[in-house]
Amino acid sequence: MVERAQGALSLPSDWPAHPDLSLALNRMGSFDWDLDTGLMHLDQAALDVFDLYADEYDGRPETLARRVPPEESTRLDAMVSQALKSGSTFYGAYFRIRRRDGSLRWTHTQGAVRRDVSGRPHRIIGIVRHAAQELADASVRIALDNEGHHRTSVVAGTTAALAHARTVQDVIDVLNDSQGLEYLGATSLVMGLVEAGRIHLVADGPEGSFVPGTRYTRVDEQFPMSEVIRTFAPRFIESADDFARSYPRLWPDIKGLGITSAAYLPLIAQARPIGALGLLYRDKVGFSTDERNLLIALGSSIGQSLQRAMLYEQEHDLAQGLQQAMLPRRIPEIPGGQLAVRYRSASVGRDIGGDWYDVIPLPSGRFGAVIGDVQGHDTHAAAVMGQLRIVLRAYAAEGHSPATVMARASDFLHDLDTDRFATCLYAEADLSTGVVQLVRAGHVDPLLRAPDGTCRRVPVEGGLPLGLSAEFGRHDYPVATLELDPGHTLLLFTDGLVEQPGTDLDDGMRRLTDLVQSGPRDLQLLADQLCEVVEGWGGDDDVALLLLRRQGLDAPQSGGRLQQHVAQSDPEALTAARHMIRAAVRAWGAVGRADEIELTADELVTNALMHTEGGAVVTLRVLARPHRRLRVEVDDCSSALPRRRDAGETGVSGRGLMLVERLADRWGVESRGSGKCVWCEFALPDRTSM
Repeated sequence: MVERAQGALSLPSDWPAHPDLSLALNRMGSFDWDLDTGLMHLDQAALDVFDLYADEYDGRPETLARRVPPEESTRLDAMVSQALKSGSTFYGAYFRIRRRDGSLRWTHTQGAVRRDVSGRPHRIIGIVRHAAQELADASVRIALDNEGHHRTSVVAGTTAALAHARTVQDVIDVLNDSQGLEYLGATSLVMGLVEAGRIHLVADGPEGSFVPGTRYTRVDEQFPMSEVIRTFAPRFIESADDFARSYPRLWPDIKGLGITSAAYLPLIAQARPIGALGLLYRDKVGFSTDERNLLIALGSSIGQSLQRAMLYEQEHDLAQGLQQAMLPRRIPEIPGGQLAVRYRSASVGRDIGGDWYDVIPLPSGRFGAVIGDVQGHDTHAAAVMGQLRIVLRAYAAEGHSPATVMARASDFLHDLDTDRFATCLYAEADLSTGVVQLVRAGHVDPLLRAPDGTCRRVPVEGGLPLGLSAEFGRHDYPVATLELDPGHTLLLFTDGLVEQPGTDLDDGMRRLTDLVQSGPRDLQLLADQLCEVVEGWGGDDDVALLLLRRQGLDAPQSGGRLQQHVAQSDPEALTAARHMIRAAVRAWGAVGRADEIELTADELVTNALMHTEGGAVVTLRVLARPHRRLRVEVDDCSSALPRRRDAGETGVSGRGLMLVERLADRWGVESRGSGKCVWCEFALPDRTSM
C-alpha cells in the first residue's frame, strides 16, 4: 500500500512513522496521517483495533467510515479541525467503533500535530487503542457535558439553521439572514472557497464593501482569508487599528464601513481547508477566550455544512451533465409535422433519473418517437438510459417493426449486468398518411389533443417493462394504430408529469388532461407551460416530454410509404395492417376506391398467410410517375408463383386472383431472393384536382 502511494504522491521521506515495539505489546496501534496527500497509514495493530483486514483498507481515512458511526465521525472531525485551527500540538478523544459483528466498542486515540516552519500543520502521528468501558463512559460524559455548557445554544442554533441548506448559496443565505447573523453575533460576513489553488469570494459582505481585484485571490497574498487558509488557524482582528496595521492593502477600501473588529475562520473538512469565513463586527473590540472557542466551534459546524453543499453541487452537476450528454443534441425536422421536446430535472435532491426522449429518422419520410424512463435516480440509471437509447435507434434503423424493436430492446436490457428495468413508449409515424403505430412497455398512456383544444387519453394495450418481459419470457408487445388527423397533437411523457405526492396516477392524468386542454395552441409554449406547472405542483421526479403535431392538409407532404409485418396466426397484426391500409387510403386521396383497395390488399395478405409457411409483409406506397397511383405489395418467403384456379360454382376459394385482376388497374408478381412479391396498383386523382 505504501509503495503504491509513494509512486503517485509526494510523501514525507520518513512516512509512515515506525513506532516502538512496546506499543504493539500493549495492544496499541499507530497511525501516520499525511495532511497534504490525505493518506493515513495504519499499522497492523491499528487495523486490529478497527477490526479491519489489511486488504479492506486503502490508506484513505474515508474507508474507516464502515467502522466509525456517523455521529462519532462528525465529532472526531470537528475535534481534529479545532486542534489544527487553534494551534494545538496534541489532542485526544474517546469514541466508539462498530465491530464486524455489529456491536459497539469504546476506543481511545491520541494525536500529535506536526507543523512546518510557517506553523502550517502537515502531518499527524498518533495511536489508537481499546478503552475500558467504564473509563470511556466517564471521560466522554465529562468532556461532552463541559463542551455542551459552552457551545450548545449557539452551535445548535446555527446547525439547525443550516440543516436544510443544500447548496453553497443556501449556506450563505442562512448565515446572511438576520437570524443567522444573530447566532453568529456579527453584523455581516464574507466567505471564500478554495478553487484550484485560489480563493473565490462567494459572499461579499455589506453593500459597498467589495474590494476591486479580490473576487479571486492567491493563497499566498496578504489578506486575512489567505492567511487563515495557509495556517489552518483563525485570525482574530481585535480593533480597527489592528486591521489597518495587519492588512494595509485591504483596510483603505473598507474603513468607511464602521468595522471595529473581525474574526476570520478557516473552514476545514477532513483535515483540508475548503474555504474561509470572515465575520465583521461594529461597536465591538476584542474577543474573550470563550468567544474565540465558540467561533472556532461554529467554524467547524459551518465547514461541515459547506463541504456537504459543495459535494451536493459537484455530484448534481456531474449527474446532470451526464444525462444531458446522453440526450439528443438536436431534433431532426420531420416532414408534415412539428415537434417540441423538453427535459426537466428533479428540483429536489442531487440524484437524476433515467428519463429520456428521442426522435429517429426512418426511410420514406417516416420517423420513430421514443419516450422512456429507467428505474432509479442515480448516474447508473442515466448510463443505462444512454445504452437503451442507442440500441432503440439501431433496431429501428434496421427496419424492424415497432413490436420487434421493443422486444429486442427488452432482451438487451435483460442481458446487461444490471438489475434495472425501464418503461418505454415507441411510436412509429408517417405523417403523410397520419398513421402512427404505438407500442407500450409498462409506460403511461399518451394524450391526444384536437385542434379545438379538447384532449383525451389514448389507451394503448401494453406489455411488460423492458428487461422484465425478457426475464419472464413474455415478449409480446401489441401494436396499436392511431390515425393522427391534421392539427391533432400527440403527447408522450414520463410519469414525473402526472405523479404528485398524495395522489394516484389517474388523478394525475385527469389533471394533466385539463391542463393540456386549457393550454396555449403554440407547441413550444405548451411544452414550456407543462414543465413550469409541474414544478409548481412540487413534483420531485424528472420529466421528459415529447409533443408531436401533424400539420394541415395544405402543408407539403411526402409521397408516402407504409409497411406492416403480419405473422402467421397473429390476428392482431392482421387487424393493424387493415387499419394501416384504411388510413393510407384516406390520407392519400383514394377514398373513392377505398373498398376496392382494402378488399384487394386483404385478399393478397390472406393468400400469403394461407399458402406459405412464413408471414407476410404488406407495403403501401404512392408512385408519382408517369401518373399518380397507389401500389400495394405483399412479400412472402415462398418462391412458388400464384396461379388462378377454377373455384367452381359452389367453391369457397380459388377466386382470389380473379378478384385482384378485376379490381386493380394493374397487378403482377416479382421474384425477390428466396421469396416473391405480389403487387397491384390503383390510379389516384392528382393533388390539384382533389
